[in-house]
Amino acid sequence: MKNRVYFHTGFRLGVSRARLSSVLLSAVAMTPLVSEAAEHKIHTNHHRTGALSKKPAKSSTVNGAQSPDTLYRPAPPKPFVAPSSETIKVSTRRRSVVDQSKAALSTIPGGVSVIDAHEVLKGRNFTNADVLAFQPGVFAQSSGGGDGLRLSIRGSGIQTGTNYFRSGILMMFDGLPVTTPAGTPYELFEALGVRYTEVLRGANAFDYGGLQLGGAINYVTPTGYDADVFQVRAEAGSFNYNKQQISSGKVIGKSDYYVSITKSYRGGYQQQTAASSFGVNANYGYRFNDKVSTRFFFRYRQTQNGYPGFLTRDQIIDNPKQAQSTYVALHSKRIQPGSKWYGNMTTIRIDDHSKLELGIDYQDAPIDIENGTTAGVWGYKTIAGVIRYSRKDKLWGHSNDALFGIDTYSDLDAWQTTRTRTYTGTYAGIPLGTKLRHATYGGTDNYFHIRDNFELFHNFWLTAAGALDFVQRSTAVTYPTQSSLGTSAVGFTPRGGFRYVISPHVSVYGNVSRSFQPPNDWQLLSGANYTTGPAAGLTATGASLENQTATTYEIGTTGDWLHNKWSLTYYYSSVRNELLSVMTPLSQLYGNATYSNASPTVHQGVEASLETDLYKWSGGTLGLRQSYTYQDFHFKNDAVFGRNKLPGIPAHFYQGEVRLDLKNGFYAGFNAQVSSKVSGSYDDTYFAPSYHIYNANVGYEWPGKHRQVFLSFNNLTNKHYASIVVPEYIAGGKQLSVMQPGDGFGLFGGVSVGF
Repeated sequence: MKNRVYFHTGFRLGVSRARLSSVLLSAVAMTPLVSEAAEHKIHTNHHRTGALSKKPAKSSTVNGAQSPDTLYRPAPPKPFVAPSSETIKVSTRRRSVVDQSKAALSTIPGGVSVIDAHEVLKGRNFTNADVLAFQPGVFAQSSGGGDGLRLSIRGSGIQTGTNYFRSGILMMFDGLPVTTPAGTPYELFEALGVRYTEVLRGANAFDYGGLQLGGAINYVTPTGYDADVFQVRAEAGSFNYNKQQISSGKVIGKSDYYVSITKSYRGGYQQQTAASSFGVNANYGYRFNDKVSTRFFFRYRQTQNGYPGFLTRDQIIDNPKQAQSTYVALHSKRIQPGSKWYGNMTTIRIDDHSKLELGIDYQDAPIDIENGTTAGVWGYKTIAGVIRYSRKDKLWGHSNDALFGIDTYSDLDAWQTTRTRTYTGTYAGIPLGTKLRHATYGGTDNYFHIRDNFELFHNFWLTAAGALDFVQRSTAVTYPTQSSLGTSAVGFTPRGGFRYVISPHVSVYGNVSRSFQPPNDWQLLSGANYTTGPAAGLTATGASLENQTATTYEIGTTGDWLHNKWSLTYYYSSVRNELLSVMTPLSQLYGNATYSNASPTVHQGVEASLETDLYKWSGGTLGLRQSYTYQDFHFKNDAVFGRNKLPGIPAHFYQGEVRLDLKNGFYAGFNAQVSSKVSGSYDDTYFAPSYHIYNANVGYEWPGKHRQVFLSFNNLTNKHYASIVVPEYIAGGKQLSVMQPGDGFGLFGGVSVGF
């Protein structure tokens, strides 16, 4: 908008007009404008067209005499004239992509959060356990520093151990699914090279087609628009840990690119936990015009993680650095020799109110599991596609926001071959690499979903949504014998909710939603075992598993008041056919577990976060951030276990940090992580002890420059504790080997430079 005041010979501003000119000019100076440009400077002097004249306007004369129009009028006051040296700055800075994501997710009537990578990068960033810290409702723990986290949201996949495909959560890169009918391969999720991460808990992932109990996590990568032209980062520290990253991003005309290359190694706190990785993360975007743009994605990563097995409670208390002797002797490990992910997302802005997003991705994830006396070689090639159409307009005179989506992902080629890798026991005399069993897997997930947000009255929104689900699963053993099993199902998943913005600082929400979760395709291979021959102990047949469903009730609030920013959610889920697993010594040896559907269960909990400015002054801020998760997961009335708690996850989990941030660039933090005891068996007679660990972090960021150094001190008291518990069926008073230790005291440092 242009604001101009003209002065012409023969015309003189009256008092009211002069004052109005002054007011308008002052308003221009103080009003921020939003556009894609960064910042403009407007110099007010007589050389700029449309600017105020440096000299006051002269009165009109007739033959040297005053005009009759002004002859008897008193002289008006002089109009406001800006000094020629004055510079008026008009801020036109665009909202950051993180703020845009927060604004978009704030329209969801449920528990969501956005993690800014800038905050995460102030300390060590080895695995996604570092990224997902301080997120209420999220339980993310790493064992031995490996990428295969124990990851659960609202109890999703709580029995899935480390180094397994993830279950119960839709995982995405830039809005494109990485989750497949087999679950989610974890090796592609490098913690560096992420701009921000969206966490949508439970049914609040509906807009992304996330219908599973746990919801969704969406990792969004930088682009040439928000990345440094050149950036390098290096981290190093205890347990022979080192990690390097080099990245670059730039805008070139209508194109932009971003590429990140990472490499890491860690010798390990615990014996037999060495971990190494190498990865590439790249994207290229092209903007055809203001309405059509496209972006291509590519990820490649190879990893190798040692496998230490599991320890008993007493072993962890006495010496958490030891590994299970069987797996030390076998040099057990899991290798992902090179997983690849290709994707494209094209956005078409149909008009000012609607847009269409079209996405597709292809994934190739080979795996070599060498845990025991056999090696399980896996191959997974999958394809996925998404269509999302959204429109914001008026409906019956009320604001309305509608979305329609189709999400589909399918196996193209999925198989597993088990071969011998030792000459011991049953395989004595059998050549190494001999094929013992070959199995194939198949699956497809298709979700058609629609959602509408309708503003019933000012700031009160109603949400109505529903999804049609069509899934197929199959498994077949083709060697040494043949058997096959296939299942298919059609379901409907409704959702309804409300969101009321009481004031700019407080909002409340609630929803009732269904969730739908089919088993991973490989979980169907949970039938009878071979009892004779070289394949003895391996699974010979499939077992039919029902799809897990749940009805969830959720209510909560978010807001900020008096230097406090909070979110608080309570949820209650009634779960049918929950997919639970049991690890046995035999299944552990073959790198798998036994899966089955449970009797009705309940998942309920509280998710709370609070950020407080304890003291703020001109030089900085002293703050406190806290995250608390309460989880009550139990059987309703099981024939064997009654109302026992579900094992494998703590009932109480707390993280808190006191943080000092100075404007000169210095920052420091002291944080605590507290966990209640964790059951290691379904009979709830064997527990990992509760624990609390303390960490510290100090660093310096050069103001106005992309330079940073930091030091992180982890587990300051060198506490011995179990970070992960994968349960067995019944303990019966015995100590079971079902626990993996967390790291002891460690010191880590890092430096990052970008421009």
